[in-house]
Amino acid sequence: MSKPRVLLLMPTTTYRAEDFLRAASEVGAEVVVGSDRRQTLEDAVPGATLTLDFQDIEASAGKVADFAKTRQLVCVVGVEDETTELAAEISRLLGLPHNSVESVRASRDKHKGRELLERAGVRTPHFGRFSAGEDPISVARKVQFPCVVKPLFLSASRGVMRCDDPGDLARAWERLGRILKEPEVRRKGGEAADWILVEGYIPGVEVAVEGLLMHGELKVLAQFDKPDPLEGPFFEETIYVTPSRLPQETQREVLRTTALAAAALGLCEGPIHAELRVNEWGVWPLEVAARSIGGLCSRALRFGAGISLEALTLRHALGLEVGSLVREKGAAGVMMIPIPRSGRLTRFAGIDAAMSVPGVEAVAQGLALGQEAIPLPEGSRYLGFIFARGEEPAFVEAALRAAHRRLEIVIE
Repeated sequence: MSKPRVLLLMPTTTYRAEDFLRAASEVGAEVVVGSDRRQTLEDAVPGATLTLDFQDIEASAGKVADFAKTRQLVCVVGVEDETTELAAEISRLLGLPHNSVESVRASRDKHKGRELLERAGVRTPHFGRFSAGEDPISVARKVQFPCVVKPLFLSASRGVMRCDDPGDLARAWERLGRILKEPEVRRKGGEAADWILVEGYIPGVEVAVEGLLMHGELKVLAQFDKPDPLEGPFFEETIYVTPSRLPQETQREVLRTTALAAAALGLCEGPIHAELRVNEWGVWPLEVAARSIGGLCSRALRFGAGISLEALTLRHALGLEVGSLVREKGAAGVMMIPIPRSGRLTRFAGIDAAMSVPGVEAVAQGLALGQEAIPLPEGSRYLGFIFARGEEPAFVEAALRAAHRRLEIVIE
């Protein structure tokens, strides 16, 4: 009996190729990798890889549809934000279960997402879309402070900046404008790179929800606290810890709001990763992405008898029995190692010392020595990741912080 064949859409910059390929092997699936750059083995192993333009949805979907005439695909999974829209269109052409292209596009377009959330009655700050070429002095007259400027399409807080007054706005406008003019950014964003979203700053604590949509119903996989304050001027995420330590009533409201937000966008099938803020006025969605958590953060999660988030995602996409969606007992967390300054990474040491901290399970280096380290708001890569487990969230958080202090990172 032949193995079911899955198409994994993965940009060459993804952190997650290894984890998804391992998961495919675990669930007994044959993999075709759709990438944005030609792979060296494309000619040597016909049918194992496809070179696709993730921005040219129509042409790339047509190319995959032709491929599928001779090599049947059971499912298509978009691993990163820039691949989810193409995954939806391919699935539509092949008649596979999927989110609508419109819903995935809305989850990627921060302005369209805000419009849909507001229309559905979900808590939304004041917001407006402005041309990137508009005079920031003019924009400052039309918005309320404090506010946040952000690109419509970039992820991981890239280009997101808090502004407390018109001077802040002018400086942030110029800085974001430079990011949007970068050739690679313009290639990925297309017309979206011509616009900037300005929305009201939402105070409060930030949380994240990992979920799986099954026929429109949200199955919650994990709820993360982000214990480090994210108040600006930039919003570099560092620590995620689960389970949440928020009051149970607040946690229920977070999950209810996540489900409402996903439905407002039109999402109904597959993984979602939601970011939300909680304050005295309630729960406010920041974003709901039609994919699972990014970076290597998914390694903090295990379900049932040790199944990974990637394996769970693939089992659902392939129509296999998913099994237990209950996360393993105890607490778990990950630290995305922050980048303190720009420069070349010349030393990443102290891993053994960090691993000796009770509760710490792994340390993964994200940048190679000699690579350029670029902090937010311009940067898009992580120095690395630290993983820890324990009985209580407070223990896990303390272990992550202690391990980070033992690392020797030099950027010149």
